[in-house]
Amino acid sequence: MDNIAGQKSTLTWVVHISVAVLVVLWMFPTVGLFVSSFRTTDQISTGGWWKALFPAEQNLTIRAAAPDTQVNIDGVFVIEGKLFDADFDATVSSWGISSRDINAFVPGEVAELRRGGTITVDAAGNYRMENAEEFSGSRGQRVFLTATTPPEFTLANYNRILFSGSPSENMGTAFISTLTVTIPATIIPILVAAFAAYALAWMDFPGRPLLIAFVVGLLVVPLQLALIPLLKLHLGIGIGKGYLGVWLAHTGFGLPLAIYLLRNYMVGLPRDIIENARVDGATDFQIFTKIILPLSFPALASFAIFQFLWTWNDLLVAKVFLIDATGQTTVMTNRIVEMLGTRGGNWEILATAGFVSMAVPLLVFFAMQKYLVRGLLAGSVK
Repeated sequence: MDNIAGQKSTLTWVVHISVAVLVVLWMFPTVGLFVSSFRTTDQISTGGWWKALFPAEQNLTIRAAAPDTQVNIDGVFVIEGKLFDADFDATVSSWGISSRDINAFVPGEVAELRRGGTITVDAAGNYRMENAEEFSGSRGQRVFLTATTPPEFTLANYNRILFSGSPSENMGTAFISTLTVTIPATIIPILVAAFAAYALAWMDFPGRPLLIAFVVGLLVVPLQLALIPLLKLHLGIGIGKGYLGVWLAHTGFGLPLAIYLLRNYMVGLPRDIIENARVDGATDFQIFTKIILPLSFPALASFAIFQFLWTWNDLLVAKVFLIDATGQTTVMTNRIVEMLGTRGGNWEILATAGFVSMAVPLLVFFAMQKYLVRGLLAGSVK
C-alpha cells in the first residue's frame, strides 16, 4: 500500500512528524526568549514568559522617608511621600509593616507603629505617617508591599544590546563577526566536499576504498584532540588567530561528515543518467555541474543546515582560533558567556542576547527545512 501512486509512504509521514516535533521543541524556548527580550528584570523575576500578557504581582520592601523630613502640622508630626518612583506603574493590593505578615493591611487602612504613631498607604503607593510626638531614629519605616504591575513591553533591551556602548562591547559587533565566520565556514566545506564526494562515488582511481575508509575514520576523531596541534600549525605558517584560521578550522572539522553524507547520496543517483552523459561525450566536470549538483541539492541543503547551525553556535573553535584582545572578532556565543559572568542579574539583557543569537539559525532552518526533509527521505542523513 505504501507504493500506491498518490499516497505518502509511512517513512514520509514519520519524517514529517519528526521534523514538526523538532520545530515545536525548538520554538518553545525561542518564543520564551523572544517574549522575555521585551520585558524588564522585575517582570521576568515575577513570572514566566507565558504570563507576560497578564498583570503580575511583586513583593517589594521600601523604606519611607527618614524622620528628619518630618513636619509639624498643628501639633502633629507628619511624614508623607510616595513609595514608588514616578515612572513605576503599579497598584498596591496589600501591605504590611512586619516581614512576618506582609499582607496585613489593604490600601487605606491605618496601622499602629511599634514606636508610636500611625501609618497608612493607599493604592497608588502614597503614605502618611502621623504621631503626636516627634519621630525618632535615623532611618525610615520599612513598608512591605504587594504591588500589581500591568504588562509592559519595551525596545530598550534591543537598543542596549545592539547599539549602546563601544563596538567591542555590544552584540551588534558580535553579530557581524558571527556572520563573517559562519557564511564562509558553511560554503567552503560544501564546495570542497561536493567535488570529493563525486570523485569517491563515480570516479575510479587507485586507493579509492582506502580513502573512503579514511574519511569514515575521521568521523570518530574528537574535535578537542586536534585543536592545539592545528593552532600550532596555523601559528607556524603565519595564519595566526583570525578569520582565515577559523574558516580553515571549521572546514577541516566539517569535511569528513560532509564528504560521507554527499558521497552516500551521490552513489544512489541513477547510473543510467551518468553513463548516457558519458556516451554523449560529457566530461566529468560537465556531469558534475549539469547533472550531479542539481540532483544532489537536497543533500547539499541538508548539510548546509547542519554546518551553519554548528558553526553559528560554536564557542570552542572560536575561542581557540579567533578571539583577540580588542573584542572586534568576538562571536555571539562568547559575548553571551561574558554577559553571564558580568551581568548575571540582568535577565532581560541575557534573554535579548539569546534570542538575537537564535533568530538567524531559526530562520535558516525554516527556510531550508523542505530540503532537509527531502534529504532525510532520500537517505542522505543516516
